[in-house]
This record gives sequence, structure tokens and C-alpha cells, in this order.
Amino acid sequence: MFKKILIANRGEIALRVIRACKELGLPTVAVYSTVDRESLHVFFADESVCIGPPTASESYLKPQRLIAAAEVTGADAIHPGYGFLAENSDFAEMCSMHGITFIGPRPETMILMGDKANAKKTMKAVGVPVLPGSEGVVAEVEEARRLAEAIGYPVIIKASAGGGGRGMRIVRSVDALESNFEMARAEAESSFGNGDLYIEKYLENPRHIEVQLLGLPGDQVFAFGERDCSIQRRHQKLIEESPSPVVSPALRKRLMEAAVEGARSVGYQSAGTIEFLLDSSSGDFYFMEMNTRIQVEHPVTELVTGHDLVKYQILAAAGQDLGLKNGDIRLKGHAIECRINAEDPEKNFLPAPGKITELHFPGGPGIRVDSHAFAGYSIPPNYDSLIAKLLSYGSDRSEALARMRRALDEMVVEGVETTIPMHKKILAHPEFIAGRATTGFLTQYMK
Repeated sequence: MFKKILIANRGEIALRVIRACKELGLPTVAVYSTVDRESLHVFFADESVCIGPPTASESYLKPQRLIAAAEVTGADAIHPGYGFLAENSDFAEMCSMHGITFIGPRPETMILMGDKANAKKTMKAVGVPVLPGSEGVVAEVEEARRLAEAIGYPVIIKASAGGGGRGMRIVRSVDALESNFEMARAEAESSFGNGDLYIEKYLENPRHIEVQLLGLPGDQVFAFGERDCSIQRRHQKLIEESPSPVVSPALRKRLMEAAVEGARSVGYQSAGTIEFLLDSSSGDFYFMEMNTRIQVEHPVTELVTGHDLVKYQILAAAGQDLGLKNGDIRLKGHAIECRINAEDPEKNFLPAPGKITELHFPGGPGIRVDSHAFAGYSIPPNYDSLIAKLLSYGSDRSEALARMRRALDEMVVEGVETTIPMHKKILAHPEFIAGRATTGFLTQYMK
């Protein structure tokens, strides 16, 4: 087992990892930028190290400073959380070179699955369904035009190294192709330092379904059910739930088998997620991408399976036998997560950093809150605007919805604008209540 774990992240995910480490009896090291000096993850870790100024590029995204912090504190493992360097293969390799265990998949797996065009080819080769599209990177507009005509409009242009909706453009006609192609390339270069693009058929209003996986040595891959992440704004998730209200047992079996086969084909180890687009009318699903890290919404799966995914990540990285069997993983009940962000939904989800003057978290049966916020905490403008992940659990979807509505009514956040009013509207909408919401829900119903 490890001697000490450094968490190369901030906010609620840093706290989440610290809690798992405490339950395992493992000392922890927090890192922080100067603006995060008073953050709760710094307070609750056993040790802490300042790694730079508020800008992420000079602190949380500086591999050398994270390695130095691990060496000076004697940490022999690093948990990257999500975001920042969590899917950075160079950082994982650097950890290995310094005798530090990177709690995540192998660098070569991250490289393969981090490039969406190569990931798509890899999945297609082992029979995982993929959308019609380019076989690899599309270098020029003329090539994009030929492909789009062959596939049929609408198409979607995606950054090969992308994520979070950046470097992504939907194109519905040939007249709009060139401008969107160039905008996607510019945004990809700006966001990821890589302007490579690929093109695929665009599904109108599909469901966004992802499968939680855990890969262990010896080609063992376990699936922990699916999450429905269809409620999104600008391709970024707002609400997640498990199980999906439209996935039948037969469809779930197909999804699990495809995800497990895909992960096994690349020798995947650690926690990860394969994401699919689902045409709920036909039951057809298509590989979208693989996230080679723990996801923001992992607690939804923890609630319906009773398994601690972060502990599993740590134990697996330490070479511990988890004693898992597929029969141990069953979905029980229903869970929903609402991401409470400091954003103004009335102003196109404009970030609203500032000081939280009053804060009250809900409680009661079936409620879980993962947060690093407190009354008096100032949300910095330098990072994402997540305040809390509010989760409800019930014996069925109806009870989970009722508990989430109660929790949203109880939650008080003053001093900044939040997405709480938007969540209340979504949970009261007949389409969402009926389980019919697709990725186009906000555009269709929340204008």
C-alpha cells in the first residue's frame, strides 16, 4: 500500500479523494494555488503545499511543481482527480520516471483513447458501434466538404483532443461548413494546443448514456451500470441519473458488453467511462468517447451500486486484490445528481464568481452533498464554477425526484447567482418527469 497520496487537484474532488484516503488510513497532501489558500481541501489534508499563483497554467497545470511537491512531502502516489492533468499522459509518464504511482490508466492507454479519432477507429475494430464519419483527422475544408456530403447533413465537427464541448460545431448545410470548420480548429488549438478535427454524422436529440467501468490487471473489466447525462448546456452536463429511464435490461446488457469489450481491447486499468449516444426510438447506440479518469458524476453510480469507486481506484493502483466479481455489481434504486454552479442561467449560464455570504446544505433521507464551499468562501474566477454536487437517492425514480425537489428547496446559496432555479424548472417539467428528455431538452423547453 502507498505511504502517502498527493491530490493534484482542488475543490470538491480533492476533498472526495481525501475522504477515501482517510477511510483507508492513508495520509494525504493537498496542493493549492495562492487563491485557494483557505480552501477546505487544504484544511482537511494532512499536509499542504502551495504550487503557484491563481492561474491554472502556473499552478495546477504545472507537472514539475506537482512532482516537486510529492517529493518534498514523501508522497509515493498522485491522484489527479478530474480535469487539469487527469488525462495528461506526459504527466503520468513523469510520475513513473520519479518513482511515483499515477492513480489512473497507463500513459499509452491515455494517448490512444485521448485522441477521439483514434479511439473511434479502435472501438470500430472490435465491433463497438460507431457513428458514420471520418476514419481519422480531417486536415482541410475540401476534405470535410466531401465527407459531409457522403455522410449527409447534419454533421458535427469535433476536436480530436477535445472535451467539455470545446472545439465542437454542428453543421446543417454546406454553406455553413467552412466557417464552422475554421472556428472549431481555432477553438481546438486555443483550448488544447491541438487543432486536429474529425467529422461524424450528427444525431438530432439523442440520449447521452455513459457506462462506468473499472479495469484491473489480467484483462478484468467491470461495468457498474449506466448513467443518463442527457440534460446539458453547450455539451456540458447539468443533471445525471442512474439508471437511465429509457434503458431496458436487454439494452443495458448490450451497453455493458460493448463498453467492457471496448475497454478490454485497450487493456484498460483504473476507473474510466465509455460514453455513447443513444437513439432511444430505435435502441441503437454509438460510441462517442472514453474518459480515462474518474468522472464528476461518479457519486450517482456509487449510490445505486453501493461501491466506492475512488477507493477502488486507489486500491487497484496499489496492486490490492479487490475481490470483485461481476455478480457483486447490481443496480438498486435510483439516484440523481444536480450540478450546482455559480452561473446565471438567465444570462446564457454566465459564470458568477464572488463571495458566498450564506450557505445551507439540505439533508434528510437519501441526500448526499459533495462540496468544498462554505459561508464566506469566495468562488474564484480562475477555475470552473462548481459549488456543489447535490445528489438524491430513492427506492425508485419517483422517490429520487421527490427528494431532489425537496433538497433544492432547502438549499440556500446567497451572494452569487446559481443554477438552482434552473434545476427546479427542469425537475418540474413534464418531459423530464416522464423520462423523455434528450440532449436538446434545454434548447427545446427552457428558452
